[in-house]
Amino acid sequence: MFVTRRIPWKWTLYYAWPSMLYFLAVAIVVHELRVEVYQHDLEIPFEPVTILGTALAIFLGFKNNEAYGRWWEARIIWGLAVNYSRAWGRQVLTLVEGPPESREEVRAFQRILVRRHIALVHAMRVYLRSTRSFPQERVEEPIQAPNDYDDCRPFLSREEYEAMVEADNPPDKILQFQGLALRDARRRGWIDEYVHVHLDRTLVEFNNIQGRSERIKKTPLPRPYSYFQRLIVHVHGTLLPLAIVAEVGWLMIPLSFSVSFVFLVLDWTGARTEDPFENRLEDTPLSNISRTIERNLQQQLGEVLSPPLEPKNGVLL
Repeated sequence: MFVTRRIPWKWTLYYAWPSMLYFLAVAIVVHELRVEVYQHDLEIPFEPVTILGTALAIFLGFKNNEAYGRWWEARIIWGLAVNYSRAWGRQVLTLVEGPPESREEVRAFQRILVRRHIALVHAMRVYLRSTRSFPQERVEEPIQAPNDYDDCRPFLSREEYEAMVEADNPPDKILQFQGLALRDARRRGWIDEYVHVHLDRTLVEFNNIQGRSERIKKTPLPRPYSYFQRLIVHVHGTLLPLAIVAEVGWLMIPLSFSVSFVFLVLDWTGARTEDPFENRLEDTPLSNISRTIERNLQQQLGEVLSPPLEPKNGVLL
């Protein structure tokens, strides 16, 4: 997620240079052909291109609105993950208790539950960013956050870590460990039935958080929107020089290029924000949110806090 107001031009050029080069080449070719070969024959009416541009602007506005809605919903979901994680730590540390002679054992059990939850959050992040549920346009990213289940290793036992990485759904496996731990605590008398139900409801909320995230991940915005929008942007950029070359002459080159660039940027903005769990520059900053949760729970346990994640080149990952 960009956290600076100014986005470096090198990243804009990194993603859009093929289309920008195409629009510039079309404008130059149209100008040269009209001057040297076709004279006044290389022209088309301006009105159809205007109508096409208006329709394209509406199309782009709709697509970008839907794309931002998906991005914002993802941020809301992971905001809930922060809130419920803090609640989980507080509940475990205040509601799980045993007889005085078991105080140290209970304290160790509380620590396991809270640290295992840190592993759960990291596992959810890695699972969402590494799962490929449908074909996508693959573009090599200049910056990506590390995305490996090794981040879970310090917070799980060796047996739990091995079982998690072998599971088809690692976050769900960790939730199962948490549920079994609560059952064991109930049998030992460390929590009563009411507390057991209350803690289990919090675990269910993390099922919901993962499920809502997977719904966004595995249900793309209908691909015809992206395909035909990109196609219309290039059709408009091809026709525009033919519509204005007679009126403005060589100024048609920078003018048509600028208009086409605006439409291209709007198209790319929607395309880059519609899938917020792809570990890209514009994505929901799952790494930072996961580290925030990790630090919050470490504070509740009285442990040394992990260092916060800082923006890298204006991007919070």
